[in-house]
Amino acid sequence: MSSVRARTALGATLVVALALVVAGVALLGVLRGNLVDQAELEAEVSARSVASQIAGGTPFGKLDLPDDTEEHPVQVVDEEGRVVAIGEDIEAIGGTGSPGTKVVAGGGEAETGEVGEEAAYSTGDVTVDGDTAAYRFAAVKASGPQGEVTVYAGAPLATEAATVAGVRDAMLAALPLLLLVVGGVTWLVTRRALRPVEGIRREMAAITASEDLTRRVPEPATRDEVARLARTTNETLAALEASVERQRRFVADASHELRSPIASLRTQLEVAAAHPELLDLPGAVADTVRLQQLAADLLLLARLDAGERPGQGRVDLAALVREEVAQRVGDRVPVRVEAEQAEVDGSRGQLARVLGNLLDNAQRHAEAAVAVTVRREGRHVVLTVADDGAGVPEPERERIFERFVRLDDARSRDEGGAGLGLAIARDVAVRHGGTLTVGRAPLGGALFVLRLPGG
Repeated sequence: MSSVRARTALGATLVVALALVVAGVALLGVLRGNLVDQAELEAEVSARSVASQIAGGTPFGKLDLPDDTEEHPVQVVDEEGRVVAIGEDIEAIGGTGSPGTKVVAGGGEAETGEVGEEAAYSTGDVTVDGDTAAYRFAAVKASGPQGEVTVYAGAPLATEAATVAGVRDAMLAALPLLLLVVGGVTWLVTRRALRPVEGIRREMAAITASEDLTRRVPEPATRDEVARLARTTNETLAALEASVERQRRFVADASHELRSPIASLRTQLEVAAAHPELLDLPGAVADTVRLQQLAADLLLLARLDAGERPGQGRVDLAALVREEVAQRVGDRVPVRVEAEQAEVDGSRGQLARVLGNLLDNAQRHAEAAVAVTVRREGRHVVLTVADDGAGVPEPERERIFERFVRLDDARSRDEGGAGLGLAIARDVAVRHGGTLTVGRAPLGGALFVLRLPGG
């Protein structure tokens, strides 16, 4: 079945049917046991009544046996298995271990005997006036002047059979109706419960067809699982909308950033083609380098957005800082380094890229000093890059980590990069399980703090 409602209704009906069958069998078993116990009690009372007469010295021929033989058949058997007394009109009796032949023994002197304390039970058939029926027998030992005998008294099981059959038939008659009610109620309840799910499905289908990510699925007013599903779906749609919008802005900003150096480079090449003596070779090289750096940044961001994980290796952050600073021979402001040995897990190349971007940013804004420190703080390793420039205004301290965001007044290549360096640095920090924040440095400028797990 493709319908959840149908499967749920069928499953609930089958479970209830199984439970009812098990409960019915158990009920019938308990009822049958109680009725059999009642029959045994009646049979034992009759047997002890006759046994008391024998223990009191009453001869077998003068025993006061129950008048209603069909209800309480009685048979007395001696130690040799002979029937010494039997109820009137009994033609045959089974289940007592002796044939139904009446043999009356002679009476003796009255002496006091005794009756056995325990009774044994068995089931057999008795034929009275040509009718045979099932009985439950109680056997009681008794001793008297005429010796030791066993008294068998029976109680009919017809009432037990009729009662059990009646209850069974009533249960079988009610079972289909009850199962129909259970199935119908389950169907209706499931239909009502799944109605919001169908609304969510239709809205999601409409969103997919229209590609309008501003739409949201309806959220039920309840607090159940369906409402949580709707809220989670809307949160997913909001995140997807934000991601798509971010990608659109990224493409637009990347196109803008690429257009300027490409146009400049083309212009220089066209001028050089017409007037070779006017070729601005250093400018063409600078534009080419800028294009190369921008392409590398875009490629790295694309890999980070795709979920690329940094390679696992041990990186000595202090050694990495000293090596990176030593290679920067063209910096206009000298860099002061204070670093203690501290290792982290991650990609050496990506961490070097983060440090390089932070140093580039500091060199761009510093006036006379740039400082880099590496230290351990508990289980973390902290790298800081500080400068003595103008710093970052507090309202802008998060926005500068967005892509293509620059606080410079101009956007020419002379004023810095494309606004991707800090965005890349934070993305790499997050991929390494760390954080990158900015605050105010003791020197008065910006203080960038990279915090990574020490491992």
